[in-house]
Amino acid sequence: MDNDTGLLLLRLLVGLLIAAHGVQKVSFLLGGSGLAGGTEEFRHDGFRGGTLTALTAGAGQIGSGLLLAAGAFTPLAAAGAIGVMTVALTVKWPNGLWVQHDGYEYPLVLIGTATTLALTGPGRLSTDHALNLPHWPAWSAPAALALGVAGGLAVRALLHHPPSPQTPPRSP
Repeated sequence: MDNDTGLLLLRLLVGLLIAAHGVQKVSFLLGGSGLAGGTEEFRHDGFRGGTLTALTAGAGQIGSGLLLAAGAFTPLAAAGAIGVMTVALTVKWPNGLWVQHDGYEYPLVLIGTATTLALTGPGRLSTDHALNLPHWPAWSAPAALALGVAGGLAVRALLHHPPSPQTPPRSP
């Protein structure tokens, strides 16, 4: 295999997993709990906005994931994926790193992978290449990381409120 095939496989795996998470938030597909379940998940995690928050998060994951999988507008797709995964990381942060304790390991891996794809570019087997878009400038990868993290932290700051003392902790 060559580098372009490896990048294609990585983009498909990560992009489609991110998109699938978004589908789960807004529908019953792929084991999701429907829009009402996605809304309740965000409320339980301390986010305001209800249905609009779930729809926006789901759309962000679906859109950025599909763009990453297709290798389309790669720095923008990476920034979107980094943003939604930064929010997920902040939710799981109190549980520590490891996923078996509901930690932030998985969002961190997705943030790292999206950043890597912004650094390497999507490869020749991509929409960017098919559209003959110019090679993305070197600054686009750090910009994608910075914008994604800043966007995710801004969403957290604007929409999250600490749970009240009588709110039971989330079960693992």
